[in-house]
Amino acid sequence: MIPIPEAFSARYAQARVKFLEAAATAGTRIASHNHPLPGRDGEVLALDTALDGPEQSERLLIVSSACHGVEGYCGSGVQVFALHDAEWRARARDAGVAVLYIHALNPYGFSHLRRVTHENVDLNRNFPDFSQPLPVNEGYRRVHELLLPAAWPPDAANQAAVQTLIEREGLPLWQAAVSGGQYEFADGLFFGGQAPTWSHRTLRAVLAQHAGRAQQVAWIDLHTGLGPSGVGERIYAGRDDAAAVARARRWWGDEVTSIYDGSSTSALLTGLMWNAIYDAAPQAQFTGIALEYGTEPIPEIIDALRGDHWLALHPEAPAELAAQIKARLLRAFYTDTDAWKGQIVSQARQALFQAVDGLAQGAGSPA
Repeated sequence: MIPIPEAFSARYAQARVKFLEAAATAGTRIASHNHPLPGRDGEVLALDTALDGPEQSERLLIVSSACHGVEGYCGSGVQVFALHDAEWRARARDAGVAVLYIHALNPYGFSHLRRVTHENVDLNRNFPDFSQPLPVNEGYRRVHELLLPAAWPPDAANQAAVQTLIEREGLPLWQAAVSGGQYEFADGLFFGGQAPTWSHRTLRAVLAQHAGRAQQVAWIDLHTGLGPSGVGERIYAGRDDAAAVARARRWWGDEVTSIYDGSSTSALLTGLMWNAIYDAAPQAQFTGIALEYGTEPIPEIIDALRGDHWLALHPEAPAELAAQIKARLLRAFYTDTDAWKGQIVSQARQALFQAVDGLAQGAGSPA
């Protein structure tokens, strides 16, 4: 075990080195899937995996980071710490659980300080059925131009219009309209794409390789940006299935929330990433959560995202303003204090042990 702060990194390149070194020291099976574009410092970008345990295990736990790029500063730290945690690794091994660490699902966003992929796509809205008509987000359609004004920071008129809308319709409706996912405005926020992204395709290949024979699959996907600072909300991740929700609550506690019953701080979302596991492992019983750590209030998070999307549309912006926008985005999704990091690791460690215990107990026939 290493000191908690040492597991975290200041840049993607450093995080990747720490992850690969920890994975190699632990004797895991490492694979790297290189991204077609370079990082912000010219470094190689990759989705890296480390399998701790036997290939094609019947019991598989997936632990993933950086679905939303910049959120990887938190998730990577959890993964690095876990790979150095001998007690945790022994528990998983003794329970017959293989652990698949997926580091940097969206390495481009991780390195370039963006929540989206290089295609400007929110990876966790990029898994609808693209053979069918895509969902329509009428709420987002109404606010798109308001979200991305001509100038940044927004002028007084724009700020007043946003505030009036929130006061009239309520913060939850504003959050749902903005974050629910939309497939119409390619330059907009929470865009789900018109086709599978590089990260989408790569993840499906990884899942097909590792989950094809599993009878039970658990998945902890690490996120930041919702809820009270340092608190890890356990949000059920899976189909709207009462039995699966109940199983998640047996494993991780009654505090597991759900987007389906309104108990989560998250809005109801479309095109979610976990859809891929049902295709990769249709034979398996699946139980998953998003472990969502709080940083700042929702209005602050949305404003940070608005600024970043504005910057992507205005590469001519002054360097000082660009730096301010990027620093603001990082603060919105990563609290760089030892106290916050301690909260993150302690809650993640508990969730990891609980997942292994749940997988070891078994749960009957696939649901």
